[in-house]
Formats: sequence, structure tokens, C-alpha cells
Amino acid sequence: MKFTDLKDKNIQELKVLLKEKKVLLFTLKQKLKTMQLTNPNEIREVRKDIAKISTAISASNIE
Repeated sequence: MKFTDLKDKNIQELKVLLKEKKVLLFTLKQKLKTMQLTNPNEIREVRKDIAKISTAISASNIE
């Protein structure tokens, strides 16, 4: 996910996307604890996506 894709969306869409990513992060962490996660790098990518979405929300609030 690129930041340029996010800056064109409105705040409502970003908040929905943020909620989806947080739920995904929760499920990935559960899978990691139960040894069902095959690729632990997915957690890193989801955390980066959450940070990008949060930055886009903050940037749109300033404008």
C-alpha cells in the first residue's frame, strides 16, 4: 500500500480501512501465538500500513 493511494481518499474511507487493518493485525497476532502463521513478515507490513493510514488521517485533518 502506497501513501499516494491513501491521500486521495476521504477521512471516512481511511477510518474504515484503519479499522480493517487493526482487526487483521489482531488476527495475525493470534495466529502467531498459536503457531499457525506461516509468514511472520505479514505483521510488519500490516503495522506499516496502519502507520501510513494514521499519517494520512492526520495530514487530512491539518488541511
